[in-house]
Amino acid sequence: MVIDPVCSMEVDPKKAKASSVYDGHTYYFCALSCKMKFDQDPEIYIEKLKEERKKVKK
Repeated sequence: MVIDPVCSMEVDPKKAKASSVYDGHTYYFCALSCKMKFDQDPEIYIEKLKEERKKVKK
């Protein structure tokens, strides 16, 4: 399972509704609308995902 960087939902990469490759990394999405938001400004969502991972590690 991976995390949708837009809505933070857990997504099975095999069943993801959409995906995008950015900076050599594949991101998976629960819905096409999340992919579209991500594609407009991926850096915002990547930073959000990094912050959430830091919180989980604490």
